[in-house]
Amino acid sequence: MDSVLIVSSSNKSIELLTQLINTWAVSKITSTKSSTEARRLINTVDYDLILINTPLSDEFGDELAVTITEISSSGVILIIKSELADDISAKVEDYGVLVVSKPIVRQLFYQALKLAIASKKRISGLRSENMLLQNKIEEIRLVTRAKCVLIQYLNLTEDQAHRYIEKQAMDMRTTRKDIAQNILKNYET
Repeated sequence: MDSVLIVSSSNKSIELLTQLINTWAVSKITSTKSSTEARRLINTVDYDLILINTPLSDEFGDELAVTITEISSSGVILIIKSELADDISAKVEDYGVLVVSKPIVRQLFYQALKLAIASKKRISGLRSENMLLQNKIEEIRLVTRAKCVLIQYLNLTEDQAHRYIEKQAMDMRTTRKDIAQNILKNYET
């Protein structure tokens, strides 16, 4: 785990959480006291883990936790008074936010840390796979458009257009996407 953001309005809580996190050999721990500042930091840095000790000075903290899960792949742990933990947990658990109740029990906190880190790794892997699939879909769309252009302007069949693009890609030692982009550039201007 490389980077952790601690969001807490209390200096004492920031110190305690920093001590708990330091046992995991974290290279960078950042802390802030408001959700506004946390949102700004999250937009500039991709944290591995974000700890939110509620309530914050400018909001409770559950909305911040949900927002974080929507815009980043960071693991999120929300620390809440035990009497509120069940209600808040029901609101945020569908977003993948882990809830730890106060007072903090070290063993439970460390288990939550492990789960948050595992979920961050899983989400990062899924995002990478999603990006690969998006790129593949874009390539297929470009090649299909290029085939349509070849069919329209050169009166080729779909099979001929497909073979033409494949052969050009092999002969020029480039990708089908590059060939398709060149075809579209030449014929669609």
